[in-house]
Amino acid sequence: MTTTAQFLRRDPAQVQPWAETCGQIRCLIEEKDGAAGEVHHVGIRDAKLHYHERTDEFYYVISGQGSMILDDEEIELHAGVVVYVPRGVRHKAKGNLSVLTVCVPRGVLSDVHELE
Repeated sequence: MTTTAQFLRRDPAQVQPWAETCGQIRCLIEEKDGAAGEVHHVGIRDAKLHYHERTDEFYYVISGQGSMILDDEEIELHAGVVVYVPRGVRHKAKGNLSVLTVCVPRGVLSDVHELE
């Protein structure tokens, strides 16, 4: 049996952003691509409090400063910080941030439950 390697390459500059719960989102690897998860480039100013029922998220702060509310705790964010947000945790980021999010499994955009 032989397998053919498949890969995806996307340039954020070629992906049109749109407004979503967390801010301006660019889907770099999306559900329709069939990968195990999704990767989004997000410009966050003041996200809405929300949670995901089926999706875990990893936030990597590319640039900027701010904070994130995780249930009843607030943590500081700056470039280089990584945050793991398990499914079910209420969260939102505040500040002026450029973030890469990795969402596992795929399908996060249909798993957003806004609380405000």
